[in-house]
Amino acid sequence: MIIGLTGMYCAGKNFIASLLERRGLAVLDVDRLGHTAIENKQAAIFARFGRDIQNSDGSVNRRLLGAKVFGNEGELAALEALVHPEANRLTEERVAALNGKNCVINAALLHRSSVFERLDCIIVVGAPRIVRLIRAKRRDKLPLAVLIKRLSSQKQFTAQYFSGKADIYRVENPGIGRIGSDARLKRRIDAILVSIGLINETV
Repeated sequence: MIIGLTGMYCAGKNFIASLLERRGLAVLDVDRLGHTAIENKQAAIFARFGRDIQNSDGSVNRRLLGAKVFGNEGELAALEALVHPEANRLTEERVAALNGKNCVINAALLHRSSVFERLDCIIVVGAPRIVRLIRAKRRDKLPLAVLIKRLSSQKQFTAQYFSGKADIYRVENPGIGRIGSDARLKRRIDAILVSIGLINETV
Protein backbone atom coordinates (compact mmCIF):
# COMPACT_ATOMS: atom_id res chain seq x y z
CA MET A 1 0.00 0.00 0.00
CA ILE A 2 1.21 3.50 -0.86
CA ILE A 3 -0.15 6.33 1.27
CA GLY A 4 0.20 9.95 0.23
CA LEU A 5 0.83 12.62 2.86
CA THR A 6 0.55 16.31 2.11
CA GLY A 7 -0.51 19.58 3.67
CA MET A 8 -0.60 23.31 3.27
CA TYR A 9 2.38 25.51 4.08
CA CYS A 10 3.36 24.96 7.76
CA ALA A 11 0.35 22.75 8.49
CA GLY A 12 2.67 20.35 10.30
CA LYS A 13 2.70 17.35 7.99
CA ASN A 14 6.20 16.33 9.07
CA PHE A 15 4.93 15.74 12.59
CA ILE A 16 2.23 13.51 11.14
CA ALA A 17 4.95 11.73 9.16
CA SER A 18 6.79 11.03 12.42
CA LEU A 19 3.62 9.47 13.89
CA LEU A 20 3.29 7.22 10.85
CA GLU A 21 6.94 6.20 11.18
CA ARG A 22 6.31 5.25 14.81
CA ARG A 23 3.60 2.90 13.53
CA GLY A 24 6.22 1.10 11.45
CA LEU A 25 5.58 2.70 8.05
CA ALA A 26 8.47 3.65 5.79
CA VAL A 27 8.23 7.38 5.00
CA LEU A 28 9.80 8.84 1.87
CA ASP A 29 10.33 12.59 2.22
CA VAL A 30 9.97 13.83 -1.36
CA ASP A 31 10.75 17.39 -0.29
CA ARG A 32 14.18 16.20 0.86
CA LEU A 33 14.56 14.23 -2.35
CA GLY A 34 13.83 17.54 -4.07
CA HIS A 35 16.85 19.02 -2.29
CA THR A 36 18.94 16.11 -3.61
CA ALA A 37 17.51 16.73 -7.08
CA ILE A 38 18.61 20.37 -6.85
CA GLU A 39 22.12 19.24 -5.92
CA ASN A 40 22.17 16.77 -8.81
CA LYS A 41 21.01 19.45 -11.25
CA GLN A 42 22.96 22.38 -9.83
CA ALA A 43 25.04 22.96 -12.96
CA ALA A 44 21.88 23.39 -15.04
CA ILE A 45 20.31 25.55 -12.31
CA PHE A 46 23.31 27.91 -12.22
CA ALA A 47 23.27 28.10 -16.01
CA ARG A 48 19.59 29.08 -15.97
CA PHE A 49 19.33 31.25 -12.86
CA GLY A 50 22.84 32.65 -12.40
CA ARG A 51 25.75 32.27 -10.01
CA ASP A 52 24.36 34.78 -7.52
CA ILE A 53 22.42 31.89 -5.92
CA GLN A 54 25.61 29.91 -5.24
CA ASN A 55 26.82 29.31 -1.69
CA SER A 56 30.48 29.64 -0.79
CA ASP A 57 30.81 25.84 -0.84
CA GLY A 58 29.50 25.69 -4.40
CA SER A 59 26.01 24.44 -3.55
CA VAL A 60 22.70 26.08 -4.47
CA ASN A 61 21.31 28.56 -1.96
CA ARG A 62 17.73 27.32 -1.95
CA ARG A 63 16.37 30.40 -0.20
CA LEU A 64 17.81 32.75 -2.84
CA LEU A 65 16.61 30.43 -5.59
CA GLY A 66 13.15 30.37 -4.04
CA ALA A 67 13.07 34.16 -3.92
CA LYS A 68 13.81 34.26 -7.65
CA VAL A 69 11.01 31.93 -8.66
CA PHE A 70 8.25 32.57 -6.11
CA GLY A 71 5.39 34.51 -7.67
CA ASN A 72 6.93 34.26 -11.14
CA GLU A 73 5.17 31.53 -13.12
CA GLY A 74 7.73 31.49 -15.94
CA GLU A 75 10.74 31.15 -13.64
CA LEU A 76 8.99 28.59 -11.46
CA ALA A 77 8.10 26.50 -14.50
CA ALA A 78 11.73 26.64 -15.66
CA LEU A 79 12.95 25.40 -12.28
CA GLU A 80 10.33 22.65 -12.11
CA ALA A 81 11.32 21.45 -15.58
CA LEU A 82 14.86 20.95 -14.28
CA VAL A 83 14.11 19.51 -10.85
CA HIS A 84 10.82 17.57 -10.93
CA PRO A 85 11.92 14.82 -13.37
CA GLU A 86 14.96 14.15 -11.19
CA ALA A 87 12.88 14.20 -8.00
CA ASN A 88 10.44 11.74 -9.59
CA ARG A 89 13.31 9.49 -10.64
CA LEU A 90 14.65 9.45 -7.09
CA THR A 91 11.15 8.76 -5.71
CA GLU A 92 10.59 5.81 -8.03
CA GLU A 93 14.03 4.48 -7.13
CA ARG A 94 13.24 4.59 -3.40
CA VAL A 95 9.76 3.05 -3.84
CA ALA A 96 11.19 0.20 -5.93
CA ALA A 97 13.84 -0.46 -3.25
CA LEU A 98 11.06 -1.11 -0.70
CA ASN A 99 9.92 -4.16 -2.71
CA GLY A 100 6.21 -3.65 -2.09
CA LYS A 101 6.51 -2.69 1.59
CA ASN A 102 3.79 -0.33 2.86
CA CYS A 103 5.08 3.22 2.62
CA VAL A 104 4.16 6.88 2.90
CA ILE A 105 5.00 9.48 0.26
CA ASN A 106 5.43 12.75 2.16
CA ALA A 107 5.31 15.64 -0.32
CA ALA A 108 4.17 19.25 -0.38
CA LEU A 109 3.42 18.90 -4.11
CA LEU A 110 2.06 15.37 -3.89
CA HIS A 111 -0.15 15.81 -6.97
CA ARG A 112 2.99 16.41 -9.04
CA SER A 113 4.64 13.16 -7.95
CA SER A 114 4.98 10.31 -10.44
CA VAL A 115 3.36 7.97 -7.89
CA PHE A 116 0.21 10.10 -7.47
CA GLU A 117 -2.02 7.87 -9.61
CA ARG A 118 -0.88 4.80 -7.65
CA LEU A 119 -1.75 6.11 -4.20
CA ASP A 120 -4.20 4.00 -2.21
CA CYS A 121 -5.19 6.91 0.01
CA ILE A 122 -4.11 10.45 0.85
CA ILE A 123 -3.78 12.11 4.25
CA VAL A 124 -4.22 15.88 3.95
CA VAL A 125 -2.97 17.83 6.97
CA GLY A 126 -4.56 21.16 7.82
CA ALA A 127 -4.25 23.83 10.49
CA PRO A 128 -5.84 27.23 11.11
CA ARG A 129 -4.31 30.02 9.05
CA ILE A 130 -3.09 31.94 12.12
CA VAL A 131 -1.39 28.80 13.46
CA ARG A 132 0.36 28.23 10.15
CA LEU A 133 1.47 31.86 10.09
CA ILE A 134 2.97 31.60 13.59
CA ARG A 135 4.76 28.37 12.67
CA ALA A 136 6.06 29.89 9.44
CA LYS A 137 7.42 32.95 11.25
CA ARG A 138 9.19 30.77 13.81
CA ARG A 139 10.60 28.38 11.24
CA ASP A 140 11.42 30.47 8.18
CA LYS A 141 11.94 33.90 9.77
CA LEU A 142 10.77 35.66 6.61
CA PRO A 143 9.04 39.07 6.42
CA LEU A 144 5.36 38.90 7.37
CA ALA A 145 4.25 40.12 3.92
CA VAL A 146 6.16 37.26 2.25
CA LEU A 147 4.62 34.67 4.58
CA ILE A 148 1.10 35.98 4.01
CA LYS A 149 1.67 35.81 0.26
CA ARG A 150 2.78 32.19 0.56
CA LEU A 151 -0.26 31.25 2.59
CA SER A 152 -2.57 33.05 0.17
CA SER A 153 -1.09 31.23 -2.82
CA GLN A 154 -2.60 27.93 -1.59
CA LYS A 155 -6.29 28.83 -1.57
CA GLN A 156 -7.17 25.95 -3.92
CA PHE A 157 -4.77 23.50 -2.29
CA THR A 158 -7.10 20.58 -1.48
CA ALA A 159 -9.21 20.65 -4.66
CA GLN A 160 -6.47 18.98 -6.72
CA TYR A 161 -6.54 15.92 -4.44
CA PHE A 162 -10.29 15.35 -4.38
CA SER A 163 -10.27 15.08 -8.18
CA GLY A 164 -8.26 11.84 -8.02
CA LYS A 165 -9.24 8.24 -7.28
CA ALA A 166 -7.61 7.82 -3.86
CA ASP A 167 -9.59 8.03 -0.62
CA ILE A 168 -8.95 11.28 1.27
CA TYR A 169 -8.46 11.54 5.03
CA ARG A 170 -8.25 14.96 6.67
CA VAL A 171 -6.13 15.54 9.77
CA GLU A 172 -6.31 18.84 11.66
CA ASN A 173 -3.07 19.78 13.40
CA PRO A 174 -3.77 22.96 15.43
CA GLY A 175 -0.68 22.64 17.64
CA ILE A 176 0.81 25.74 19.30
CA GLY A 177 0.67 24.50 22.87
CA ARG A 178 -2.86 23.07 22.93
CA ILE A 179 -3.07 20.57 25.78
CA GLY A 180 -3.84 17.08 24.51
CA SER A 181 -3.27 18.03 20.87
CA ASP A 182 -0.57 15.39 20.28
CA ALA A 183 -2.70 12.68 21.87
CA ARG A 184 -5.65 13.60 19.64
CA LEU A 185 -3.45 13.49 16.56
CA LYS A 186 -2.14 10.06 17.52
CA ARG A 187 -5.71 8.78 17.95
CA ARG A 188 -6.69 10.26 14.57
CA ILE A 189 -3.74 8.62 12.81
CA ASP A 190 -4.49 5.28 14.46
CA ALA A 191 -8.14 5.57 13.39
CA ILE A 192 -7.03 6.12 9.79
CA LEU A 193 -4.64 3.16 9.89
CA VAL A 194 -7.40 0.96 11.34
CA SER A 195 -9.82 2.04 8.59
CA ILE A 196 -7.37 1.10 5.84
CA GLY A 197 -6.43 -2.15 7.53
CA LEU A 198 -2.83 -1.48 8.48
CA ILE A 199 -3.29 -1.86 12.23
CA ASN A 200 -6.03 -3.40 14.37
CA GLU A 201 -8.18 -1.61 16.90
CA THR A 202 -6.30 -3.01 19.89
CA VAL A 203 -3.09 -1.10 19.06
